[in-house]
Amino acid sequence: MYKKKKQKMSSAKLFKKGRKRKTLSKEVVLEAAIGLADEFGIEELSMRNLALSLSVEAMSLYNHIKNKDELLDKMVDFVISKINLPKIGGDWKSEMKKRAKSAREILILHPWVTLLVVSRMNVGEAMLTYFDRSLGCLHSAGFSLQAADHIINTIDSHVYGYVLQELNFPIEPENYAKKAEGFLPALELSPFSHLTNLTKEVVSGKYNGLHDFEFGLNLILDGLGRLRETID
Repeated sequence: MYKKKKQKMSSAKLFKKGRKRKTLSKEVVLEAAIGLADEFGIEELSMRNLALSLSVEAMSLYNHIKNKDELLDKMVDFVISKINLPKIGGDWKSEMKKRAKSAREILILHPWVTLLVVSRMNVGEAMLTYFDRSLGCLHSAGFSLQAADHIINTIDSHVYGYVLQELNFPIEPENYAKKAEGFLPALELSPFSHLTNLTKEVVSGKYNGLHDFEFGLNLILDGLGRLRETID
């Protein structure tokens, strides 16, 4: 599990973080903003806090970033640029699998990104490149552009949904069996026999009860493989 515990933001921590003043540039501002969001959460990111972390006046940030919306857009695009791009002309299943696994790893490292990806119009160069290469990978394998669009959306829905659950699930993996054991007495008195038996498997160690990212991804890709066979 990659879940990180957010630290509480304080002016003292921000000052300590930014006491070695750097010459401002768009890259320096972006790097600092991503660092703050990773450490404290996106809800704590403000132009004031960002300026404090850099030991500068907030107004000086606007020489490099128009506003917070532009800052968020550039932060998202920077993170997306770290995801491995699929190769056009390669084995499409292998390439899309590597793409999905890379996306999950990168998004987990920056827990604030996924919600911004799904809730904003992200049209930065990295995002457009990411989507265009994905379309090209699938189109070169024989899928129509429309089918490729549906495929990308389906895979990305799996990635984003899994990441959001992985980051926010209230039980740590190592505590799952113990929690299940606590629920078992009430379940045994309930009419939910299938759920009760599944919980017993978790308690006994026969099944870990944890969601498997590649299980869902393979289901999608295998189904798409069968669809691909109908094209030939």
